[in-house]
Amino acid sequence: MIQTFFRGFVRLSACAMLLAGNLMVVAPMHGQEPAAAPAGEAAAAAPEVHQHTLMDRFREGGWVMYPLTLCSVALVWLTVDLWMRTALKSMAPPAQVGQVQDLFRAGDYVGAYQFAKNNNSYFADVTRVGLSFVGEGQNAVEEALFSELNKTNATIQTRINYLSVLGVCTPMIGLVGTVTGMMSAFATLGTSGVGDPSKLSGAIGEVLVATASGLAVAVPAFMVFYILRNRLQGSMHGLQEIISSLFRKMPYEHLKDAHVGEEEFYAALPNWVAGGNDGAAVAVAV
Repeated sequence: MIQTFFRGFVRLSACAMLLAGNLMVVAPMHGQEPAAAPAGEAAAAAPEVHQHTLMDRFREGGWVMYPLTLCSVALVWLTVDLWMRTALKSMAPPAQVGQVQDLFRAGDYVGAYQFAKNNNSYFADVTRVGLSFVGEGQNAVEEALFSELNKTNATIQTRINYLSVLGVCTPMIGLVGTVTGMMSAFATLGTSGVGDPSKLSGAIGEVLVATASGLAVAVPAFMVFYILRNRLQGSMHGLQEIISSLFRKMPYEHLKDAHVGEEEFYAALPNWVAGGNDGAAVAVAV
C-alpha cells in the first residue's frame, strides 16, 4: 500500500514539475523595453525586437499543440512509472525475498504461500503460483513458474509499448499541423498575395512549430522505450534467478498430492465412471 502510494506521488510530482517548468518558460525572458532615443537626436531609433515566449510558440503551433501537450505529459508519466516498475528491487523487494527464503528454509511452505498472497509484488505473485503447484510435481511447478514469468514480462512490456505508440503518433500529429499550416499559407497567398508578409509568416510558423513539437516528443519517447525495454530484460533475468534459487532442491517426493494453496479444484471424475444406474455425478473430495 505504501509502495503504491509512493509511486503515485512520484508520478504526480514529475508531471507537476513539467507543468511548472512550462509556466516558467511562458513568462517573457526579456521584459525590458528598448530605451527611447534622446530628444533632438537625429539618428533613427533601433527597431524593437519581439522576444517570443513558449506561449507564443504554442499559439503559433495551432490546435495540434493541445494533443501534443497531452502526449508530453503521458510521456513523463509513463517514464517515471515504468522506471520504478522495471527496477529489480521493485519487482523483487529484498525484504520479501528474505522473508520467503527463511520460510523455505524452515519448510513452512504454507506460511510462504500466505506471505506471498498477502504481499503485492511480481516476486510474490510468481512464488505464490509456484507453491500452488508443488503437489503436482516438478514439471508442473516449472511450467507454472515459466507461465507466470511470461505473464509478468508481457504485462510490463505492454506498458512500455505505449512509449512506442507515442513515438509513432506524435510526428503524425505534428504532420497534421504541418498540412493545415500549409493550407492556411496557400489560402493567404490566394487572397492577399505577397503584399502582406505577416499573414504568410504566421501560417509558415504554424507549419514549423507543429513539426518541431511532434519531433520533440517522439525522439525522447523512442529513447526511453529502448532504455526501459533493455532494463526490463535485465530485471526479468534477475527475478528468474531469485525464483530458481528458491525452488531448487525442492523435496517434491514429500510434497506429492499436497495442496499448499487455496485454489479450488473444479475437475472431477466423469459421472459415468463410478455412477449408479441413474448416472449421477460422483463427488470427489480432493
